[in-house]
Amino acid sequence: MAKIKVTKIRSAINRPVDQKRTLEALGLRKMGQVKEHENTPNILGMINKVSHLVSVEEA
Repeated sequence: MAKIKVTKIRSAINRPVDQKRTLEALGLRKMGQVKEHENTPNILGMINKVSHLVSVEEA
């Protein structure tokens, strides 16, 4: 399965709780932090929900 790198590029301050929890579920806490995930529909759905806070690239 393909891998993708997700980088947190914006702060979660003043964001709804569900977006903050989605970032935590992706494993992103600090600005600039990068996590590698499998390219699955579940992960892509979470990324789509917080797409304005993260950047995504192929691993």
